[in-house]
Amino acid sequence: MSHVAADAHMGPAADEWAESPETESGSKYHDDDTSDPAPGGSAQLLDRVPRLVKRPVEYVVSQTDSMLKTLGRYVDLVVQSFAFLVSDIVRLRHPWQDTVIQSWFILTVTVVPAILVSIPFGVIVAVQAGSIISQVGASSISGAAGGLGVIQQGAPIVAALLLGGAAGSAVATDLGARSIREEVDAMRVMGVNPVQRLVTPRLAAILFVSPLLCIFIIFVGIFAGYLVNVGFQGGTPGSYLSSFAAFANVSDVTVAVLKTWLFGVVVILVACQRGLEAKGGARGVADAVNATVVIGVVTVMVLNTVITQIVAMFMPSKVG
Repeated sequence: MSHVAADAHMGPAADEWAESPETESGSKYHDDDTSDPAPGGSAQLLDRVPRLVKRPVEYVVSQTDSMLKTLGRYVDLVVQSFAFLVSDIVRLRHPWQDTVIQSWFILTVTVVPAILVSIPFGVIVAVQAGSIISQVGASSISGAAGGLGVIQQGAPIVAALLLGGAAGSAVATDLGARSIREEVDAMRVMGVNPVQRLVTPRLAAILFVSPLLCIFIIFVGIFAGYLVNVGFQGGTPGSYLSSFAAFANVSDVTVAVLKTWLFGVVVILVACQRGLEAKGGARGVADAVNATVVIGVVTVMVLNTVITQIVAMFMPSKVG
């Protein structure tokens, strides 16, 4: 009797537990676990493929768009700078005092590094050229090889690296500090064009300093090569100078000066653009300086490669 009563008492509770939602869901989950998940996983993977491909494409497109916009602003800065420079000189409104100050500043930060770089460069060119030339029995033309190496490649590249690394970074720091202190915005509010007031004097200074720096590097590099050839490689002063005069001519120096002019304009305007567009405090100034040096050096190397190929095609070296 007691067992029958217990069964009668447990019967309704057991029925309620069997019909509860938790039990149904548990059996449902169990049934789902036994099903094959492969079709659903494959569908999710196929859904992710377009997104995985889309992200790199969007990144490349955004970076390309940003670079093109930056290039457009740079071209606009170049046009404005030269337009203001020419118009101010014609109307006798150019700030020559600022130009002289900037020229002296660029000279002070580039002359000593130019000496420290051009001497080792001239020595390296003389040693390498002299070693190869002596093996083929043509040591009498070592002056031509060393001198042309310094004039055609060494001087423009060294000058561009110094202008971009020393002068360009200093200009970017100066203009970047002015930008984060809102001095540039204040000039715009007062009706003063920052390009005319800040960029034009620096452009005029680089046009004046860059050829002087190039000629100075040529002189120091050739003199260092001369000392190495005569003092340590057994060469004679007459053969060195005669071979140099036979191969080198005025057009080589002219091309070197023009290349240095172009490189100087490129690096100084890159520095001005990065400085004027600096944002975000000291971190923004540091980023502007870093971008100035990197972009300037890469651009100079590319331009030098193109110009060297063009010059070799249309102006080959000749003896006499």
